[in-house]
Amino acid sequence: MIRALWTAGTGMGAQQSNLDVISNNLANVNTTGFKKSRADFADLMYQNMRQAGASTGTDTQVPSGIQMGHGTRLVATQKIYTQGSFQSTGNELDMAIEGSGFFQITMADGTVAYTRTGSFQRDSTGRVVNADGYPLEPAITIPDDATAITISSDGIVTATRPTTTEELGQITLARFINPAGLESMGGNLLKETVASGAPIVNNPGEEGAGTVIQQYVEMSNVQVVEEMVNMIVAQRAYEVNSKAIQTADDMLEKAAALKR
Repeated sequence: MIRALWTAGTGMGAQQSNLDVISNNLANVNTTGFKKSRADFADLMYQNMRQAGASTGTDTQVPSGIQMGHGTRLVATQKIYTQGSFQSTGNELDMAIEGSGFFQITMADGTVAYTRTGSFQRDSTGRVVNADGYPLEPAITIPDDATAITISSDGIVTATRPTTTEELGQITLARFINPAGLESMGGNLLKETVASGAPIVNNPGEEGAGTVIQQYVEMSNVQVVEEMVNMIVAQRAYEVNSKAIQTADDMLEKAAALKR
C-alpha cells in the first residue's frame, strides 16, 4: 500500500507535466509558425518478486513472474511538424513554407537559428529582418527606391525599381534529419543540436526542401478541439491517480485501526 501511494503520485506528477505541455500548445494557438508538442511517458523500474522461468521442481518452471511497477515519468516533449494552415496577409515580405524546411536567421552572436515563422520586415538599412530585428540568412537588402518586391516559389527575390528590375538574392531553406531534435529558444526560433543533426541547406523546391509562398504566413498547427480532448483525458487520469492514493490511504487507515 505504501508502494501504491508513491506509484500513484508519479502518475499525478506526469499528468501535471502533460497539462503543462497542453497549456503551452493552447497558449500558442495563434502564434505564427508554431508547432505543437506532445508529452511522451515511460514506465519506471520494476521490482522482481518472482523471476519468470524460475525452477519450481526437477522438470517445472514458473511460467510468469511477479513484477511490481513503480509508476511513470516524462521522458520527452516532442514537437510535431505537421503543416499548419496558410493565412493571406498582403504583405510582400511575408512568406510561408509549403513542405519541409526552415528559414535561417543570423543571431547577434553570429550563430544561425531556424524558424518556420515567415513574418519579415525591412530595417532602417533595408535588410530583411524578423520581428526582433535579426536578419534573414543569406542577407537580402532592399533598395530604397524599390516599388515592389517579388519572391518566387524557388526563393528568388526580385525588386522592381523605377527604371529596372533587379534580382536581390536567393532565399535558402535548411532541413534536418531529425527536426524534433531541434531546441526551442523562444521567439519562434530553434537551434541545432547533436540530436537534430547538421542542417542541409538547399534552394526551395530542391532535394526535398519545401517551396516558398509570398504574402502568406503559416499558422500554428495546434487543433483546439484535439487539445481540449487531451486536457480532459489528462484531468481524468490525474483524478484516477488521486483516487488510487485515497484508496491506499483508506486501506492503511483500516490496517492501523486493527490494533484498537
